[in-house]
Amino acid sequence: MPLRTHLALLTAGLAAATCLTAAGPAQARTSHACSPSVSLDRFSDALDKTTYEDTFVGNFSALAVIRDGSLAALSDRSSLFRLDARTLKPRSVIPLADESGAALDSEGLVVDGDGTYLVTSETEPSVRRYSRTGKILDRLPVPDDLRVSPAGRGQPNGTFEGLTLLPGGRTLVASMEYALAGDPADTVRFQTWNRHGGHFRLAAPYTYRTDPGLGVPEIQATPDGRLLVLERGFTAGVGNTVRLYLADPRHAMRKTLLTDLATCPSLGATAKQPQPNPLLDNIEGMTITGRTRNALKVLLVSDDNQNAVQTTRFYSLRVRV
Repeated sequence: MPLRTHLALLTAGLAAATCLTAAGPAQARTSHACSPSVSLDRFSDALDKTTYEDTFVGNFSALAVIRDGSLAALSDRSSLFRLDARTLKPRSVIPLADESGAALDSEGLVVDGDGTYLVTSETEPSVRRYSRTGKILDRLPVPDDLRVSPAGRGQPNGTFEGLTLLPGGRTLVASMEYALAGDPADTVRFQTWNRHGGHFRLAAPYTYRTDPGLGVPEIQATPDGRLLVLERGFTAGVGNTVRLYLADPRHAMRKTLLTDLATCPSLGATAKQPQPNPLLDNIEGMTITGRTRNALKVLLVSDDNQNAVQTTRFYSLRVRV
């Protein structure tokens, strides 16, 4: 589906995810600046520590928009939820598994134009295509170098995290979270595939330089072919660092800082463990839900790791790129 049509559907279907709430009614209608490029409209903890059909709602690692305007939310415990875009309430959940029926460490998500799901797993790593009911339809080739050691140079729990389609839907991009063994610690690989008929074939890799100590949990293509890149880290006793960058694969992945989320207003948020800003948590998922005249509407979600001191939190941003 052409990206212009896709964004028009998103704008009409989501209405900027108006379910998210801040500290009060007046704040919910105010744009709160984090930086000249980014503002935080609101946040929601509505799904924190909840269940749906006996499935824990959380561990979210990725978000995507479905063509009907609802949200797909991927848990790294092999559950794929469909959420109401306004209320965030789960409407369905399907289990995902590998070819042997084993659970995935599912991290990245794309809803393709035909409604099928492309999902990364950190385990091997892998990229698989699933039907709307969770049946495996295809598995994409992965370079040997990116495989988890000893098969390759990938770090356990540090491989494919982000996944996105570039405008036009012809090129798929997956981001590694951390550097390969033998690479500089601040250099991560972005692998691409090009669509040929109904399949994706391996294409050019890119390298991206992170800030010291940070990894890449998510990427999202912008309408002009650049990438929103989340960088994230955690320091015990201090909390999370989460920064949003704009990178351009056409110009050697040159990146521009859009904001450090610690600079956002807290809007009354509370944290269950030390944080530089109580708004912050383990932010891992990101999707573009629509656009205004001069900004993209971006939705983030944190992965609570099913941990009592972490929170499942959704963040509604406006990002000027």
